[in-house]
Amino acid sequence: MKALRALLPILLLILGAAPAFAQSTLSTFGDWTAFSRGSGKGKVCYLGASPDKAEGKYSKRGDVYALVTHRPGDKSLGVVSIESGYTYKKDSEVTLTIDGKERRLYTNGGQAWAFEKDDPLIVAAMKAGKAMIVKGMSSRGTKTTDTYRLKGFTAAFKAINKACGVKG
Repeated sequence: MKALRALLPILLLILGAAPAFAQSTLSTFGDWTAFSRGSGKGKVCYLGASPDKAEGKYSKRGDVYALVTHRPGDKSLGVVSIESGYTYKKDSEVTLTIDGKERRLYTNGGQAWAFEKDDPLIVAAMKAGKAMIVKGMSSRGTKTTDTYRLKGFTAAFKAINKACGVKG
């Protein structure tokens, strides 16, 4: 329920950008909630969670969450992204660590994205892992560390696979 409450404002913003599509909450699995919206080639399925722990010396920060998204109509599957709640430092990278294994993500504004070749590796690590740590730096030089529990990730991923007709 915590993840759903934390994601609600973001999801409403996403829906505001595409009012023609109805969103469906598939279910909450541990710390992760699975969603779908749209139909046919426009169907989108995604899962998300808010960090269990957010650290940094900031006075104000927006919504923070991690997503994995399927857009089968675009042949885009298992795309990993992070919403930081602030604008990242220009040309910076984010460090994503799962159970000691580190990956780099590129940034664009307030979002960080896995490199396409790394998406399946990160998803596999999220399925097998216990915790994910995301470290970034804001445009003002503030360092943040967000820790996500991965409990429920695999079940939520299976739910979006089923909803979008994706094997794996």
